[in-house]
Amino acid sequence: MSQRVRTDIEGDIARVTLTRAKAHNGVDQAMMDGVIAAAESLADEKSVRAVILSGEGPSFCAGIDVKAFFGKGMSLDLAKLYARLYSPMRNKFQQFSLAWRDLPIPVIAAVHGNCFGAGIQLALGADFRIVRPDAQLSVMEAKWGLVPDMGGAVLLRELVSADIARLLTYTGRVVSGEEARSLGLATQVADDPVAAAETLAREIAARSPDAVAAGKLLLNEAWHDTESGALAAERRRQRQLMGRANQRVSVARNTGKPDTPYKPRRITG
Repeated sequence: MSQRVRTDIEGDIARVTLTRAKAHNGVDQAMMDGVIAAAESLADEKSVRAVILSGEGPSFCAGIDVKAFFGKGMSLDLAKLYARLYSPMRNKFQQFSLAWRDLPIPVIAAVHGNCFGAGIQLALGADFRIVRPDAQLSVMEAKWGLVPDMGGAVLLRELVSADIARLLTYTGRVVSGEEARSLGLATQVADDPVAAAETLAREIAARSPDAVAAGKLLLNEAWHDTESGALAAERRRQRQLMGRANQRVSVARNTGKPDTPYKPRRITG
């Protein structure tokens, strides 16, 4: 929990909400730290079966708060940020979005209003993006003379073709929720993205939490691997599931005992 991010767990669904509504959930250092901390804390919540990521107020997330990061008196902090670009390791900006892809729990981003720059990269880190038809999305870094550097290069390639990724990156074009769906940026369009996300979360929660976690990790591993590497990942993940407690529960639920409860998630990575 932070002043910028609220995490509520109700039953087996976690709701992570950006709470800087008056600033359209613009990302400052406190929000960045809060978002990363929320993802890291949920990794240890074995009873959580799905996460809904949303924003309070008029927007999901309008991107980096430029004044907070580039305003007066920030020269020392900027120097530190610039120095991190020389590190061979994933930095905090990249962890802001990639932590959600790495989480062994499905994440659903419910997007409304503005979803720009850091906001769209955060949404891309989710497994699914459900957007309002009138939402506005943009890989906006070109407007500020920059490139997407918060995991966008990794995440865009998993969703859209190279020419679409180039179009969005070179132009900073703003697209509607409807257009985002046609381009592959969004999974679904809904007038009430949070309600649609809750429906999807409940559907996911009806399955074995270990099968879902292993499925997410498998697809992360296999998506850009070689054929042999992907097949090896399939075998490895299946070994983690076959004959274990939640796989036995799945069988029971499909053979006459539909109310058999699942055990807490065992798969962590």
